[in-house]
Amino acid sequence: MFIFLLYIIFFIFILSFCLLIVWSPGKPIPFTNEDGTVLRDSISEKIWVEINGVEIGMIIKSHNNNNPVLLFIHGGPGMPEYWLNKPYPSHLEDIFTVVWWDQRGSGLSYHAKIAPDSMTTDQFISDTIAVTHYLQKRFHQDKIYLMAHSFGTYIGIKTVAQAPNLYHAYFGIAQVVNPELSEELAYDFMLDFYKNANDKKTLKQLIKAPYGTFAYERLRDRVMHQAGIGTIHNMYSVYTGIFMNVMKNREYRLLEKIKIWQGKAFSKHTILNQEYRHCNLGDTILRLDLPVYFFSGIYDYTVNHYLSEIYLDDIQAP
Repeated sequence: MFIFLLYIIFFIFILSFCLLIVWSPGKPIPFTNEDGTVLRDSISEKIWVEINGVEIGMIIKSHNNNNPVLLFIHGGPGMPEYWLNKPYPSHLEDIFTVVWWDQRGSGLSYHAKIAPDSMTTDQFISDTIAVTHYLQKRFHQDKIYLMAHSFGTYIGIKTVAQAPNLYHAYFGIAQVVNPELSEELAYDFMLDFYKNANDKKTLKQLIKAPYGTFAYERLRDRVMHQAGIGTIHNMYSVYTGIFMNVMKNREYRLLEKIKIWQGKAFSKHTILNQEYRHCNLGDTILRLDLPVYFFSGIYDYTVNHYLSEIYLDDIQAP
């Protein structure tokens, strides 16, 4: 019986590995007409560019590469988001030339030689500006648009505060304000949620693992998604909603998918993550010299949407 179980496990392992290979050709999918002809002036590419001494990877997509350029700063730190555009299409490529940039130490830009002490807020702002200059030159545009999500908004809003002349406008999706306060509010929400749901098991786990402890960090993602306040309101499982969607994305090679998880783990234990966790943008950035737009989900407690709304009211901008 034991030998039989080993055969079953081995078969499942081989089948899973074969599926991953099939799912991982790694070539960007072009935009085509109904007859399969690639759209004229469209762009669909995966490239690496040297930025501040590091090879930085990015995926660029557009139905027309003459469209305005939009640089997207992903969340995390260390979690690229291009893969999310497959199950939840943004359609940004219809009106922009969208640059899905994997930040230093993340995804396409991860490698073991990245110096941990280079993972700082100031370095990431410098990288953002350098990527912007590259895109301005390549696409012959004096200004581009900057869009950021979650952790990325911490870097994004600091970048436009420092160099507003480079951008037409700034879009903050789930705009960070005060991560520590946001996490405390999420924890309090979940205590009430699981109490009202009469989920005694999860409530007991949360009480035993208060916010700020290592035990809570291990529990956090699962209980937030089960409560509908995680990455997406109806993404109840981190495994199916995030891990499997990354692994099924056909535009990453298998090694590149592995690097997404390596980069996420690496970025979590850097100075950058500590600087981000302890920031309070409401005390430091209250004026911006360009148009500013925030997009918040009413169920979002990963980045508390109430804090984002209050912050937007406090910012002075054109």
